Amino acid sequence: MELLRSKRAYNWYISLVAASCMVLYGYDASVFNAVQNSTNWTKYFNTPDPEKTGAINTAYTVGAVVSGFFLGGPVADYFGRRIGMAAGCVFVVVATLMQTFAPRGNIGCFIGGRVLIGIGQGLALTAGPIYIGELSPPHIRGKIMTFWQMFYSVGSFIAWWVNFACGKHKAALGEWDWKMVVIFQLLMPVLILMQVFFIPETPRWYIKHGSQFDKARNSLRRVRETEQDVEDELLAVREAIEFEKEAISGSYTALWKDRSVRKRLYLAFIINAGQQITGQGTLNTYSSIVYKKVFTNSSQIDLINALNATFGIFFTLSCAPIVDRFGRKILLIAGGIGMGICMIIVAAVETETPTLANGAKSPSVGIAIVFLLFLFAFFYKPSWGATVWIWTSEVFSMNVRAQAVGMASQTQNVANAIVQQFFPTFLNNCGFYAFYMFAGINFLLAAFVWFFIPETKQIALEEIDVLFGGSNHVEKGGDLLGVEDAHHTTVSADQAGVVDSKAATDRVEEVRA
Repeated sequence: MELLRSKRAYNWYISLVAASCMVLYGYDASVFNAVQNSTNWTKYFNTPDPEKTGAINTAYTVGAVVSGFFLGGPVADYFGRRIGMAAGCVFVVVATLMQTFAPRGNIGCFIGGRVLIGIGQGLALTAGPIYIGELSPPHIRGKIMTFWQMFYSVGSFIAWWVNFACGKHKAALGEWDWKMVVIFQLLMPVLILMQVFFIPETPRWYIKHGSQFDKARNSLRRVRETEQDVEDELLAVREAIEFEKEAISGSYTALWKDRSVRKRLYLAFIINAGQQITGQGTLNTYSSIVYKKVFTNSSQIDLINALNATFGIFFTLSCAPIVDRFGRKILLIAGGIGMGICMIIVAAVETETPTLANGAKSPSVGIAIVFLLFLFAFFYKPSWGATVWIWTSEVFSMNVRAQAVGMASQTQNVANAIVQQFFPTFLNNCGFYAFYMFAGINFLLAAFVWFFIPETKQIALEEIDVLFGGSNHVEKGGDLLGVEDAHHTTVSADQAGVVDSKAATDRVEEVRA
């Protein structure tokens, strides 16, 4: 029993190391929003005009999209999930130093750092969720993946509280009031780099690259409870990979050749883009601007942002006990409806109440708006925050998983960049009426999930294709290998399964011939 508990704890530990990659994203999503409030940052870079400010935001997006679409998948596939995470962290370290120590007035160096951070996050955010999905047991995969989104909130939490503390000591810190916020981004990539090469590579990667069964078996033994579990999963993985090589394609061409995979990719594009147009992506970037229409005190706005990031951690954790019990679909539908209702009420409260002479709202109206936006986060974090990542990381077959997850996750940045281009103007011209648009989008997203998104809870990764009209890769692969039971193998006295026996290998060669 003690051994079982230790293996379960170790599974959680390695998953949390991988989930820490999301801290990079959460911190960076908040850090530029935070430093824009610093007059010292504005003076240091000679008061950037709106075009340059927009270029800073766009630079990150360009780096992330290019990396996610063209680099993240190949790096994670050819060099391993751990290398993908580590490479992303190295880029973030270099980029953070570039931004912190950019020469005075050299906004180009700062923008270059933003591009490199985008590239780093494109690599890390592709490899991280795949690593978790491939080493987590199916019955708790959703629960563990919840911490992926939760760590986004942790990153935001660190960024906003560091910013709040620095903002309280502007006179003493001088230009380091913003540099301190930026350089703190070194914390998590350094911690990840110290641990990532001491955790096991995924068994699926080992089997796909040179049929390294002993290494795959050793990885599984560190996280599975019994030898039978190890051998059954090893068999299922091999069966699926053999079938994908023979019947589909071992390369990324399956993304457009296989109808079932293509369908999944389109659905993943839509819900990942949907995640950012719920209104949360806009609030991550422009919350300070939004709150300035309600409050006039910048310190008060910083505190609200910091508290929102803090509550975000607890809101996300609420997903853990329910995502594997009630499923992904119900969470996405309930979250979409809840967010839509919150946006309607926020818009109504702000637009139907008087504005004071100083341009702010009355304290009671301000409190009501803050409460409603926190309630919006309560609906968003466990649903369209955490669950979109869970669903995306588990629906693709091994042959295309890394590339598909990288491409799908970066549609978040594409959608967010589009909305960011017009939202400030929209907010300036229409005020909080803009939030009615987000309400409509959220209701449409809930309807889309109801009609088009299948439930994926507690289904083995190798058998998920059946949900989308594809074949069962385990059973088809079992036919190729000539095994009697595609789901179970016999564990012999020396604790070795039949999965890698010469007879099974010869059977595959016969089919190929």
